Amino acid sequence: MNTQLLQQASVLDIEDQIELVEAIWDNIVSRDAAPALTTAQKIELDSRLADYLENPDDVVSWSEVKAAALARIGQ
Repeated sequence: MNTQLLQQASVLDIEDQIELVEAIWDNIVSRDAAPALTTAQKIELDSRLADYLENPDDVVSWSEVKAAALARIGQ
């Protein structure tokens, strides 16, 4: 990491720091950039895919996951 850039950003007020982070993030998204997966992440994804292919009906819908999560946090 370029520590000089970090030092320059650290003197900005909080609103400008947030704006900078958002601009950087928007730039990353616009380039469809993503970090490469680690070996552990690839193994985990392959395992989950294999499990899904072996048990395609053993899934939970997003709406069920969301409802359970919201219930857990009391909303």
